[in-house]
Amino acid sequence: MIVLDKGFVELQDVFGDELTVVNCARVSFGKQKTDLGGEDVRLIKYLIRNKHFSPFRHVMFRFHIKAPEFVMRQWYKHVIGAEWSAGSFAPFHAWNEISGRYVRLEDVYIPDKWRVQSESSKQGSGGDIEDATAIDERYRETITGIMDAYHSLMEEGVAREMARMILPMSVYTESIWTCSFQAVMNFLELRLDDHSQWEIRQYAGAVRDMVKEKFPTLMDCWAEASNC
Repeated sequence: MIVLDKGFVELQDVFGDELTVVNCARVSFGKQKTDLGGEDVRLIKYLIRNKHFSPFRHVMFRFHIKAPEFVMRQWYKHVIGAEWSAGSFAPFHAWNEISGRYVRLEDVYIPDKWRVQSESSKQGSGGDIEDATAIDERYRETITGIMDAYHSLMEEGVAREMARMILPMSVYTESIWTCSFQAVMNFLELRLDDHSQWEIRQYAGAVRDMVKEKFPTLMDCWAEASNC
């Protein structure tokens, strides 16, 4: 699924299905189901409401993500915080990222619009700047200069691992993210929120749509039981 101007999210693989959660919960009683019924939906909602999240960790996803570096830093920061927070319910993630030591990083995010600083939020933005022609030109000129300098350094023999130090936060990077259903829902609850940056919300929306296509009942149950 295309996101922003040059990014994407691809769901590469899924382990488990909606019945996986039910059967992992029912194994405590030595029972297994072959079809998802009404009582199973009620069980799923009960598990969510009462924070019995371990059955949801048996459903796993692998995503391929291409996003600007500043988006991925927010994504990583969220995951790292979730890993070590005592009250977290999203502990299982695996990340692997493309390396600027091995390859040249070429694509840069060019926003369609520029937003003003929010008056009510120190870290957020407000509405769009109406006439941002000069801002857009300055940004593009700066990015072009940086990328030209990046290429020149490598042409002069500078190692890729050092030349990349001048790259902007808007340069695109790629990662593979493997995570549980529980971890995905924690990510969505935080990154679909209006207080999150617009760019990462676009990625969260793409993740939500792909997961919902595969797990519509689980997604609906989670939304209802967690009031999100």
